[in-house]
Amino acid sequence: MLLYIVRHGIAISREDPKCPPEAERYLTEEGIAKTRAIARELAALDAEAELFFSSPYTRALQTAEIFASAFRYPKEKIQQTDLLLPGADAFAFYRELARHKNRGSIACFGHAPHVDEIIAAGLGLKKNVTELKKAGVALLEMQRLSPPAGILVWLATPKLLRQCTKKWGPRAK
Repeated sequence: MLLYIVRHGIAISREDPKCPPEAERYLTEEGIAKTRAIARELAALDAEAELFFSSPYTRALQTAEIFASAFRYPKEKIQQTDLLLPGADAFAFYRELARHKNRGSIACFGHAPHVDEIIAAGLGLKKNVTELKKAGVALLEMQRLSPPAGILVWLATPKLLRQCTKKWGPRAK
């Protein structure tokens, strides 16, 4: 199984006087624009997912919806899970994924540092080895989901994805 792990896009700052409660923090206009560009660029590189999981927090769900549009995945089928909330047990998330082991690819949308914990757990590591940027994406190829065992195929910053599509464009189908 291929597992795309995505950190949410740029959200309203906690210091902004208009900032809502943590669960309701939303993507800024810049965050929406940059996340949309990243999602399109990744889709142009033939990325796809059969199932989407998202944290229920607004900014992660907005990010998932933007990626769903780019991947032509129905937004109403995005599954919200507390297992992608900050502080959730990464191994519990993989146990949930094991229920969907027949899927070829899954995308999940969450928050730092939890997405980095999910990556580490998927690689069988006890410490984080990554620090995804906002709207950054990692791809793991999972050989086993519970207990998790996978390899890091790639990790891409938004800047790298932009450069890839500028240089190579969409792959021929």
